[in-house]
Amino acid sequence: MVEPLQGEAGAVVPSLGYLKGVRELCTKYNVLWIDDEVQAGLGRTGKMLAVDYENVKPDLLILGKALSGGVYPISAVLGNCEVMDVLTPGTHGSTYGGNALACKVALASLDVIINEGLVENAFKMGEIFRSELNARLSKDKAIKVRGRGLLNAIVLNTKGVSDVYKLNNELKSNGMISKPIGSSALRFSPPLIITETQLREGIDIIVDTINNFNN
Repeated sequence: MVEPLQGEAGAVVPSLGYLKGVRELCTKYNVLWIDDEVQAGLGRTGKMLAVDYENVKPDLLILGKALSGGVYPISAVLGNCEVMDVLTPGTHGSTYGGNALACKVALASLDVIINEGLVENAFKMGEIFRSELNARLSKDKAIKVRGRGLLNAIVLNTKGVSDVYKLNNELKSNGMISKPIGSSALRFSPPLIITETQLREGIDIIVDTINNFNN
């Protein structure tokens, strides 16, 4: 099981060729590759799936979260017939599997992601986000900005987890929501529909807050 871009670790991007290496190893040793795209999938990273950056195909794909746009709980496991037909009728089931309302919401969410260009918007906004922050953040306060699309993290030069939480609270007070990651990073996951004007307003808040933070 591989997360093609680690979300809870702070938007850690694998080195180029890593996912192709996973595919090759799994194929060589007849191991199923399960691709966890619960956080990274469905446009979040600027591609429909994060594995699309290396044009590789897993054996099983796990989706959730954005699959319903936050409207209704739903997750999905997808695979080809060779894998899925191992489960014969009556061998596996769930109480709410195939819920009609959840499936309808998921289809509507997918329509919006595709037809309103949210994947392309996430890619474009992410490029601006990382470029601006890497250029404007004080190197004394921020080591680097990493991520893809609109799943990003700022790696901070802090004294520990207390500083990260203090900075997180200052950002909140200034109108910006972030998520503390461990003892040295803050993660940012703006909505896929964000406009460039809104994004730049957020960037200004982040830059002003971090550059003026006294750790």
